[in-house]
Amino acid sequence: MLEKIRVMHIVQSAGGVDRYLRSVLKYIDNSKIENYIVCSFDFNREDYADLVSAFIQIEMQREISLKDDFIAIRKIRGLIKKYRPDVVYAHSSKAGALGRIADIGINNKVIYNPHGWAFNMQCSHKKQVMYKIIEKFLSHFTDKIVCISDAEKESAKNKGIAHPNKLQVILNGIDIEESAKSLESNITRADIGIPENAYVIGTVGRLSKQKSPDIFIRTAKIIKEAVPHAFFLMVGEGEMRKEVENFALENGFANSLMITGWVSEPMKYVKMFDVATLLSRWEGFGLVLPEYMIAGKPIVACNVDAIPEIINSGDNGLLVKPENPEETAKAIISVYRDRELGAKFSDKALSDAKERFDVKRVSAQYEKLFADLMR
Repeated sequence: MLEKIRVMHIVQSAGGVDRYLRSVLKYIDNSKIENYIVCSFDFNREDYADLVSAFIQIEMQREISLKDDFIAIRKIRGLIKKYRPDVVYAHSSKAGALGRIADIGINNKVIYNPHGWAFNMQCSHKKQVMYKIIEKFLSHFTDKIVCISDAEKESAKNKGIAHPNKLQVILNGIDIEESAKSLESNITRADIGIPENAYVIGTVGRLSKQKSPDIFIRTAKIIKEAVPHAFFLMVGEGEMRKEVENFALENGFANSLMITGWVSEPMKYVKMFDVATLLSRWEGFGLVLPEYMIAGKPIVACNVDAIPEIINSGDNGLLVKPENPEETAKAIISVYRDRELGAKFSDKALSDAKERFDVKRVSAQYEKLFADLMR
């Protein structure tokens, strides 16, 4: 019997990366692969109980701190030496840096997945340059860089981050079975105070600059003037919540807005949407889009980064310019007025999600990648 390939996942950022990792690990063949996880305290041990052979939490901060980062690197290096994995797999930019530095000089294979390049974020030019330099340097200590979309790979090639041979696209995916199960929830609009006759425009995501909650709420104001019974449901939490609430209050439609705060199963709320949106300023993939598709919702999303790889405008949804409330409102109103168009988008999106974005395909690709690296 062949020995299992031991893979140590190093991850600091929870949220979408946490969901991605749990979905992938769920369908990896544990007769071939033995998984370990070294993570920050943002993760829940119970979520990984049946997925990994060891779950180790250490202090890892999102912000750069030479003292704290050095301590984290030293701990990670000690864990790599203790567990002796065949493959170290670092997820996202911070854990990607800590994990790869910690592994320097140790004889194993190293995979890195940025889950969206930090240098593509809307931040100062100085920070973008710094992120690019760090990524270029650390690519020398990386055997394979997994890009979750073709757009992410092209961005790395254009910036000269690594030799193209090191870049491999494993298109993102979702747990279709789990998403479909969440839709079976018996929560109704009445249960959470949404009028039954409301036309619900919804979004799922952190209320932070990347996801553009400010653009969503300005779009809502325009829509409300054209569709009086429109209702706006934001599933998430974040530092821009107060700004969003204040705007709705000042413009007289606070009673047509609901922000759920953080929820563990957003699909229970997605099923109440009439139209689903993702208005990101930048987006490594947009994992929520296939979830909207499985829920059978017509989608309006921004034409940035990897999103056009998922949404083919006019075929399975509509794409709009980022940071453009007027164009976004026009697109949503067009779906509201033409229900046949919305139904066409929903049907095509559902079929695309099942064909292209099943996480079982992602897990199988990882099994092959791990095996190829060990040859």
